[in-house]
Amino acid sequence: MGASHISNRSEQWPGPWSRRGLLAALGVAPAAAVLTGCSGSAGAADGTARAAGSAQPAAKRPTVSVTPADGTRKAGFTSPVVVTVADGTLASVKVTGNDGSEMAGSLNDARTRWTSAKNPYSGTKYTVTATPAGAAAQTATFTTRSPGETFVGYFTPEAGSTSGVGMPVSINFTHAVKDRAAVQKAITVTAEPAVEVVGHWFGDTRLDFRPETYWASGTKVTLSLRLKDVEGSDGVYGVQHKDVTFHIGRAQISTVDLSTKEMTVRRDGATIATYPVSGGNAQHTTWSGIMVISERFKQTRMESSTVGLGDEYDISDVPHAQRLTTSGTFVHGNYWASTSVFGHQNTSHGCVGLHDAKGANDSSVAGYEFYDSSMLGDVVVVRNSGEKTVDPANGLNGWNLSWSQWKAGSAV
Repeated sequence: MGASHISNRSEQWPGPWSRRGLLAALGVAPAAAVLTGCSGSAGAADGTARAAGSAQPAAKRPTVSVTPADGTRKAGFTSPVVVTVADGTLASVKVTGNDGSEMAGSLNDARTRWTSAKNPYSGTKYTVTATPAGAAAQTATFTTRSPGETFVGYFTPEAGSTSGVGMPVSINFTHAVKDRAAVQKAITVTAEPAVEVVGHWFGDTRLDFRPETYWASGTKVTLSLRLKDVEGSDGVYGVQHKDVTFHIGRAQISTVDLSTKEMTVRRDGATIATYPVSGGNAQHTTWSGIMVISERFKQTRMESSTVGLGDEYDISDVPHAQRLTTSGTFVHGNYWASTSVFGHQNTSHGCVGLHDAKGANDSSVAGYEFYDSSMLGDVVVVRNSGEKTVDPANGLNGWNLSWSQWKAGSAV
């Protein structure tokens, strides 16, 4: 009823009416009442303050990001997997490959970033499951690209074999290695009982491992290849990821003295046989030094043309041949020379010959006996041949290097 006295042209409220009172009389609630709803008559101003303070923005949902990005189909494989979270922390991260393998990794102190311990493998699909604290798990997938060009290492001796005490672990690569350190770090050779084993490079395609002295009889040797995705040369990656083991048998070391033309065979420190031999003649002297049996043939063909000697000989059935060098030195049986040659004359083209019988089946002759007593990895030492020491890379003959020389050829 007081409303009829309000002038529309005046901003003043006449009489005892206040603006608040007038609004109440007209049935219009003040703004504070709208925010506070029903409240007691005491402290209306306090109620307004509490309502304003409780109007907080909604909490943000944690957001997970993955590198390589979700859905990538040809991701790189030379960097680790990284998972980060915004507006939260990570409770757990799991990264699994399509082969069922799981990548290890670690969180930073703030638990906002997870980094894999190693790089992902090439040609593999990965699923990332990241769970923020107090929130649902989030997933992402990516697939790494396949490497363009690859290399492998062919190793000696064979897995599961038993070899003589002189057998090194020798690896020949199918592609020249530029980053020798990276490749060597990806290969380990361990022994039981333990002994220091060091690698030595012979050029850019061959890496051998050996201890300081011959292996101890009964040693178990394990070769671990972790070459998969190791960049050996620009854009050329390894593919192998495997462990192989072999064992060391009895210790047999045979010494050939070409001044006396005799070979003495010692096994585990005891002499078990002495054989008359014939070595290389004055024009074709036999290499001297420490050599390791790397191949064995009950019978094989030998042609002079294959070792640069023209057509001097071609024997189709050389008995009991055991290779000592890549260049063609063997210790083998000889049935075509007179028995009077052995122990008296050096008549060969560089090999060490023992009396033998045609057909390689006569167990009574020296050639048969020595072959039967030998195995891959046995040591044959040649002395007084009139020739210089064999090149350590010519066959499995790294024992001709001192330990300091051998270690100098390591890339790590």
